[in-house]
Amino acid sequence: MRRHERGLTFLGWVIVLVPIALVLYAGIRLTPVYLEYMKIARTLDQVASELKGDQPDVSMIRTAIEKRLDIEDVSALTVRDADKLKITKQGTGYTVEAVYQATAPFISNVSLLVNFDKTVQIE
Repeated sequence: MRRHERGLTFLGWVIVLVPIALVLYAGIRLTPVYLEYMKIARTLDQVASELKGDQPDVSMIRTAIEKRLDIEDVSALTVRDADKLKITKQGTGYTVEAVYQATAPFISNVSLLVNFDKTVQIE
């Protein structure tokens, strides 16, 4: 009688481990992108709480954001990017919206594209 062997063959292991490795590699490549987004989100939240109740104008908001982005060393977003950072008057306060895309190189000529959108109200 032949004995039946159990377990995965080498080809079975390759088929199982390659997708797991690709997902882990994508996570490693996306980590800096999400860390920078967290810096931007924290900056906008801090500016909103700092200027709350001060009746700020657009220049005060831009200056406060610019200082914090410089301290955090953020390169994906600057105050001068009018298409990425929008400050609009809303009632008695302002709405600050950071909308941008970030890419992370993945494998060869394949990149990962991530869309970010953060909005805060400054009253």
